[in-house]
Amino acid sequence: MLEKKYQKIAKEVLRLEAKAIMALIPRVNKEFDKAVELIANCTGRVVVTGMGKPGLIGNKISATMASLGVPSLFLHPAEAVHGDLGRVTCDDIIIAISNSGQTEEITRLLPLIKKIGAKLISFTGNPKSVLAHYSDIMLNVSVKREACPFNLAPTSSTTATLAMGDALALAVLTRKGFKIEDYAFYHPGGSLGKKLLQVKDLMRKGRQNPIVRDTEKVKNVLLQITKSRAGCATVINPKKQVCGIFTDGDLRRHIEADSQILDKEVRCVMTKNPATINKEHLAIEALKILKEKKIDELPVVDERKRPVGLLDVQDLLKAGIV
Repeated sequence: MLEKKYQKIAKEVLRLEAKAIMALIPRVNKEFDKAVELIANCTGRVVVTGMGKPGLIGNKISATMASLGVPSLFLHPAEAVHGDLGRVTCDDIIIAISNSGQTEEITRLLPLIKKIGAKLISFTGNPKSVLAHYSDIMLNVSVKREACPFNLAPTSSTTATLAMGDALALAVLTRKGFKIEDYAFYHPGGSLGKKLLQVKDLMRKGRQNPIVRDTEKVKNVLLQITKSRAGCATVINPKKQVCGIFTDGDLRRHIEADSQILDKEVRCVMTKNPATINKEHLAIEALKILKEKKIDELPVVDERKRPVGLLDVQDLLKAGIV
C-alpha cells in the first residue's frame, strides 16, 4: 500500500512541475526576444546570480551558457558584497534569479549593478517586486503553487526557472549561429567529446594513406599497402579522383580464380565506386557508414572527390568511438 502512496505523490509532483513549465509558454514574448538579442550582442560575460535553491539553478544556467560558447560565470550574491562584485564590468549582463523578487542578498546588489552600468535581466515570480523594477528585462517565471505539499519548498518554481534558462540559452545558440563543430570545441573530453570528433581528427594521412593510380600493377599496390601498414589502398583515376579501393579482401576474392592477378592493373580487381566521407563530417557518421556497408576502411575526400585521408575502423576503436 505504501508503494502506491509513494507513486501517487511522485505523479502529482511531476504533474505540478510539468504544469508550471507549460504555463511559461504564453509568457515567451517580446521581452524574451530582447533578452536573446542582449545576450547575443554582449561583449562581456553573462553573470548569473541567485541565493539558495535559485542560486543552484543559476549555476546550471551559467554552465549551459558557457557550454554553448557564451562566456559566463556564477556570482554568489552574498560574496558579491564582500569583494566579488569587482568581477562585474559595464560590458557584462547580469541574470538575477529570485522567485519573490525581494531576496535581501539580491536587492542589495541592484543599485550597485546599476552604478557599474551592467544590464540586468531578471527571472522572477513577482513582476511587481523590487528586482523586477530594477530590471532592464524581466522574465516572468511565476508558478501557481510549489509541488511541495506545504507549498513552501522550491520545486515547481525552480523547475520553471531552469526550463526558462534552457529556453533562453538555446534561443541564443540559434541567434549566434552556433554549430555542432563549435559545440565539439567546447566539449573535447569524455564520451560526449569523442562523439563530436571529426573525421579529420582521426584519419590517416601521408605515408599511412597509400594512394595509387588505377593503372598500377597489383603487386606494386600490395607493396605500398605493406609499407604504409594499412589494410587497403585508395585508387584514383587520371583526374586524381577516388574511383576505387583495393583491400586484402579483394585480393583473396580474385587470387583463386586468377593466378596472374599480381601482374594485372588494380582497376581490374578493385572495388569500384567505394563509399567515401568528407573530412569535416563527424567520426560517428563515419562509423555509421562502416556498419551499414559492413566495411573496415573509408577513403576521406575533399569537395572534388580527391583523397585526403583514410579512416579505418581501428582508428575509431582507438578513439573509443566504437
